[in-house]
Amino acid sequence: MRQFNSSPSRRSFLQSALTVGSAAALYPALGAARAAASPDATPAPEVKPFELDEITIPELQDGMKSGKFTARSLVEKYLARIDEVDKSGPSVNSVIELNPDASAIADSLDQERKAKGARGPMHGIPVLIKDNCATADKMQTTAGSLALVGSKPPKDSFVAARLRAAGAVILGKTNLSEWANIRSSHSTSGWSGRGGQTKNPYAMDRNPCGSSSGTGAGISANLAVVGIGTETDGSIVCPASSNGLAGIKPTVGLVSRAGIIPISHSQDTAGPMCRTVRDAAILLGVIAGADPDDVATKGSKAQSDYAQYCDPNGLKGARIGVARKYFGFSEAVDALMQQALDVMKGQGATLVDPADIETLGKFDESELLIFMYELKADLNAYLAGLGPGAPMHTLKEIIDFNERNRTKEMPYFGQDLFIKSEAKGPLTEKEYVDAVAKNHQLARVEGIDALMDKHHLDAIVAPTGGPAWLTDLVNGDHVAGGSSNAAAVAGYPNINVTAGNLSGLPVGISFFGRAWSEPTLIRLAYSFEQATKARQAPRFLPTIRPS
Repeated sequence: MRQFNSSPSRRSFLQSALTVGSAAALYPALGAARAAASPDATPAPEVKPFELDEITIPELQDGMKSGKFTARSLVEKYLARIDEVDKSGPSVNSVIELNPDASAIADSLDQERKAKGARGPMHGIPVLIKDNCATADKMQTTAGSLALVGSKPPKDSFVAARLRAAGAVILGKTNLSEWANIRSSHSTSGWSGRGGQTKNPYAMDRNPCGSSSGTGAGISANLAVVGIGTETDGSIVCPASSNGLAGIKPTVGLVSRAGIIPISHSQDTAGPMCRTVRDAAILLGVIAGADPDDVATKGSKAQSDYAQYCDPNGLKGARIGVARKYFGFSEAVDALMQQALDVMKGQGATLVDPADIETLGKFDESELLIFMYELKADLNAYLAGLGPGAPMHTLKEIIDFNERNRTKEMPYFGQDLFIKSEAKGPLTEKEYVDAVAKNHQLARVEGIDALMDKHHLDAIVAPTGGPAWLTDLVNGDHVAGGSSNAAAVAGYPNINVTAGNLSGLPVGISFFGRAWSEPTLIRLAYSFEQATKARQAPRFLPTIRPS
């Protein structure tokens, strides 16, 4: 669930007068021109046109209602696409396991639709979920680790159960950065011992980013309609940015974490990763809700319909703060962000620029300290819930397993963070208690809340990160910049939307704000998305040259 695997200091033409129509017409052309301006780009491999490319949930529901599609036909089409693009051809390697019961589940849902009608907008919709979300079926739940092969969760995670209840078809599990990228401070995102290396579908030698790398790459490559990721700090929004998706990292407590292999109960959450904001909003309404098995959801302000906030005029009259301290890591990204800000002004938003979080940088070390305490406590509790017959019972046993299986589990990087976590004491220790109080004060009260109160803001924006970096199994990740930490530490919502493309690689912008402000953020993000239409489908290039 953690994007950055470095130290906690984080390794670190459109005018405002454009109308909605002209912005939509011109903005995508800029990204296309940049991509086309690279004469040395390696030719794209032969990937056949796909009938369901870039299709949305409403379009699929219309197709099933008219009889053009069935849930069974959709499953078959996506399974063929996975075989062609993920397992062979470009070999994105984003799906770690397929659900052997997917076709049978789809058949049952088709029969139900004929007899009773659809349960709702997700009826018959194929979904990919991350391999740290428990499913009590024939699939495994391993967080990408060989140590958990053979473990059987006693029941579905809350998220999986909600998807099934809504009539979704869980098509399979996605690969991830092993243990959600918390094992090593020098890891390579998208690699796991069980699943290998996931690739970025825009350029196969580049990284998909974050621990939800498989969901990001798979949904961008049109291997399913929508997907589920998880985040502790950046692992929904970063892969969403690097793979050209809309990703929603909800307020902690909006979506239950029960049955999800944890890092930190202070910051963990699951959320939607989709090709459009509307699809992400639909999916969020399905998985949000209170759960007695997750105390954080007590008092949750979950709603069942977030798609109602998808207003194309949502930017009009909004006050948006520009968090400039997150800029400056790339001139090209800064230029792209300026174009995005001009679009917002053109759509009627008022920008407060700069609007910086005064406490930024003051909660980085304590964030990692909290992770080290909570990882041990939370993971041990999850493993205990698997029962005495589980292959692993404690973090210490996993550390020992990795040492015994170094050639398979640690060929590229080690487990220094696991070892540091194992050395920590219980959650009653003063060092931990003080760190949690400090971080909530600095990120919430004196951070995001104070900034938004001061300037009467509806949201804060910043670049989510830069274009995808080259995957490097020798040196690990090369993260250039990012803006996920304040919302992550606060436990507040954050939405990534594609802002444009640099050399054919997508770059996202983040909208974040107060706790439970998902309706406002969806309204703003959707309006921006409709004004820009910046997403471009991936071309599965072996490599890409800077332009």
